[in-house]
Amino acid sequence: MDVQDFVLAERLRQAGLRPTRQRLSLGAILFSAGDRHVSAESLHKEALAARIDVSLATVYNTLNQFKAAGLLREVAFEGDRTFFDTNTSNHFHYYIAETDSLVDIGTEDLKVLGLPPLPAGTEIDRVDIIIRLRKSVR
Repeated sequence: MDVQDFVLAERLRQAGLRPTRQRLSLGAILFSAGDRHVSAESLHKEALAARIDVSLATVYNTLNQFKAAGLLREVAFEGDRTFFDTNTSNHFHYYIAETDSLVDIGTEDLKVLGLPPLPAGTEIDRVDIIIRLRKSVR
């Protein structure tokens, strides 16, 4: 086990997850390249390209376990479209339809000036904003 594997294994343990072979393999792909956005399908393709024998169901399960442990943030929109974000800080996104990708927007670049009254007994967990972009026609 090299240093990166050891660090990842410890990170999983601290999040309450056992560092299984699949979690370590998928975690290495996810967390070794800085902040990024992946779908289960794109991560599955990366895993297969890296010769990691893992099913799409295992990828989905692992991503959801990482999300539940606070290691990933889920960005869901349009019903069934879901990305997982390794940047768990408070931030917003551009969605670029042509490339089916997300790009981070820092909170300092966008201000939410007001929200409607909250239903009784609730509080804001976070505000998700996705700005959809398309290629300009000019």
